[in-house]
Amino acid sequence: MPRLQADASDDLWVPVTGSFGFRGRRHRKAAIRMLLTQANRAMGVTERPGSPVAAWMMSQAAPLIMKRTAGRLLVWVWKTDPDLLVAMAQVQEATNQLRAARATMPMEYDDTESFRNPHLGVGEKLAMELPPDPSSPPFVSYTWDTGSHFVTLTAVCGDRERFGTVVGAVDDVARTLRVVEDLTLGESPDILRIDPA
Repeated sequence: MPRLQADASDDLWVPVTGSFGFRGRRHRKAAIRMLLTQANRAMGVTERPGSPVAAWMMSQAAPLIMKRTAGRLLVWVWKTDPDLLVAMAQVQEATNQLRAARATMPMEYDDTESFRNPHLGVGEKLAMELPPDPSSPPFVSYTWDTGSHFVTLTAVCGDRERFGTVVGAVDDVARTLRVVEDLTLGESPDILRIDPA
């Protein structure tokens, strides 16, 4: 199964993937609390912030869950303000069901622009500073179709006014995203690997 790698700047991002125990714990909790708060807003519960207890429990479980994904999922939070930005990259097998689900997304999600990645080729970028649902947070999403898999990177911002100031940093991470596979030399002599350029 392919897995993901990316080069996120240590000055801007704290990786959640692979951060166990106390390392990155404060950032994990803040990011999960922000996501829980956004989920509450989406369900119409604007008064209640994300539960600190639920955020703590999820922050303890998150690294173990991500370790089990074996590199198919990478998550980072914004270093200076973990409540502000969470980014998640994943690779998924391009099943017929997933292709059908992507084809039936609402029309608002058709407003994409081309985005070039030196490792994955040209993909799509969708920046939703003002999502159709006012209760939804602003987000940016990148997608590449490798033929057999979809590679996606999605970043959710907790502050609509600051979204434009951080989206450039997400672009930088998206340009470094790549898929790696373990192939033993001679194992698949019928496979020709072509540079996505």
